[in-house]
Amino acid sequence: MIKKISYGFALVTVVIIFSAFIHKEVTAPASNRLRTLIIDPGHGGSDPGAVGKFSKEKDITLAISLKVGDLLKREMPDVQVLFTRTTDVYPSLPDRAKFANDNKGDLFVSIHVNAAPPIRRTEIVGYKNVTTYKGKGKNRKKVTQRVPIKKTYSTPNPAKGTETYIWGAHKNEEKQVALKENAPLLLDENYKEMFGDMDPNSTEFMIYASLKTKQYFKRSASLAMFVEEEYRKVGRTSRDVKQRQAGIWVLQATAMPSILIETGFISNPEEEEYLNSEEGQNEQARCIVTAIKRYKLELEINESGNDSGESSQPLSDSPGNSSKSSALALLATNLIRRK
Repeated sequence: MIKKISYGFALVTVVIIFSAFIHKEVTAPASNRLRTLIIDPGHGGSDPGAVGKFSKEKDITLAISLKVGDLLKREMPDVQVLFTRTTDVYPSLPDRAKFANDNKGDLFVSIHVNAAPPIRRTEIVGYKNVTTYKGKGKNRKKVTQRVPIKKTYSTPNPAKGTETYIWGAHKNEEKQVALKENAPLLLDENYKEMFGDMDPNSTEFMIYASLKTKQYFKRSASLAMFVEEEYRKVGRTSRDVKQRQAGIWVLQATAMPSILIETGFISNPEEEEYLNSEEGQNEQARCIVTAIKRYKLELEINESGNDSGESSQPLSDSPGNSSKSSALALLATNLIRRK
């Protein structure tokens, strides 16, 4: 009973807080939810990234990224495509994140190449006699043993395939910090129509940022899944969507949905050839662009509603409902689901 009263009090408190700044009717959001796309070719300049037998990651990522950009500009002319680099230079990770945030990106796609350490192997290539002495004084005896001669060498790791990363769920707090530090990215027209002006340091904004973080996580996972599905369709080995325990800093520092694509293993001779070929790079670009188009379509389909109960996507009122009740219903749903 006490828990019910406490929970009810908390919900009423939140309703009062939100009532203070929800004051306008919700209008339909703009038709293009994906306006600015940031493409990040991994490494560059003094940082070669992973190195294969004849190529470097930095060159492959740039080549694929530029092909992705060309396709996007032709097939999605309504989307602005920006690059963290277009030449062999090295923008630092903070510079990459700052570039994406300063340009108010709606999506961040970082393109990389994977590598696996060589496999160390040992084999016996012969034998030799080794003489030792045991005992002391009169008891000292000569002992001859036949011991194997071992050769140690390494072979290329057979690991192959694609992986697409999203930031770790345990890193949500860092993503929230990025959102807070880039508050103007969130305060678009739809936000202001729903909530008016808000202090980024306020409790209300932190609630909003928390919901946005969950929404961005869901959108990132959705795009990552599309990327891996497209790879599977063309016969690539998909190692699935993953989260790295240590986290991927640039994904957490960008205030938008973000993914990192590992396009293949440069440490695998067969894949290195593929990643450097015109055919392979074109196939990579096509898979990535098709996934982005699917992602954009999904956003537009969901536009008139809500990504999920966890999302803070702007709402369209149903007949008879006010913007205030819709926003409060959304908030209440999220509070209940977190219980």
